Amino acid sequence: NALHNALDIDAIVDSGLTVAHDAMYGAGQGLVTDLLGADQAIPLRHERNPSFHGVAPEPIADRLGELSDTVANSDCAAGLANDGDADRIGMVDENGDFVSSHRILALLVKYLYEERGLSGDVVKTFSTTHLLDKMGEQYGLTVETTPIGFKHIAKKMSGSTVLVGGEESGGIAAAGHIPERDGIYIGLLIVEMMVKRGKTLSALVDELLEEFGPHYNYRDDIHIREDQKADVLDRLDTQGGLDTVNGHPVQRVETLDGFKHVTDTGWLLIRPSGTEPVLRVYAEAESLKAAEALVKDASRQLGLND
Repeated sequence: NALHNALDIDAIVDSGLTVAHDAMYGAGQGLVTDLLGADQAIPLRHERNPSFHGVAPEPIADRLGELSDTVANSDCAAGLANDGDADRIGMVDENGDFVSSHRILALLVKYLYEERGLSGDVVKTFSTTHLLDKMGEQYGLTVETTPIGFKHIAKKMSGSTVLVGGEESGGIAAAGHIPERDGIYIGLLIVEMMVKRGKTLSALVDELLEEFGPHYNYRDDIHIREDQKADVLDRLDTQGGLDTVNGHPVQRVETLDGFKHVTDTGWLLIRPSGTEPVLRVYAEAESLKAAEALVKDASRQLGLND
């Protein structure tokens, strides 16, 4: 009932659009089918499997091959995927191409502000796209950045009016529903946007990037020993970060949660995992190739490719 109240399910059903839903053996099993009907929802990995077939149920690009193939080889308008407890969202467009959470967040801001006429703050974590900052400037919305982890966004949502809050990993909350992550709601809200705008998901993404400029994100998780991780972080702290990244002078280094190097064309963030011997390196640039190059150059400078 809550999702029926928050979404225009009738419009989605009446549109005749079919979506594929990958539950990744998790708690989201059956929910999309229950809402849209068996004729408009193709279920994938909707069986109980406590071990998730040995694969961590994260809705990220390299774990959604079956969803991508299913959508690309059918008349599905999009594919939705959720993690084990269905609070995170991953999506593929009608061609089976992965749509990152950065772009999902931006599409939600555009839809809720322009089409639903809603307003409020946009809250994002430190590793999330600067595209949202550009949108905030154009729409007159406050954009606030928090440390990484949805708990920081949740605190903001409990104390102020938030239009959209989200993180790079796919945990997203939006106005009109509960102040918490809900992967089913977010996925279907994007489908509702497709229906209301009469456009494919890829067309909506293209429209977004044409209006606000190209933003592409890349991330690499580098497994190293804890002593190596500490050495890298000490070096960055002592030096105040890197001076250049792939030939681009660093304009400033932000240290809200790690070391974010901001250049004239993008940014690169280096931060440690708090739970495992991993350094996470994130980048945003005007092309995917350029974002990858930022990560590779920073890794080279810090001796992480050895």
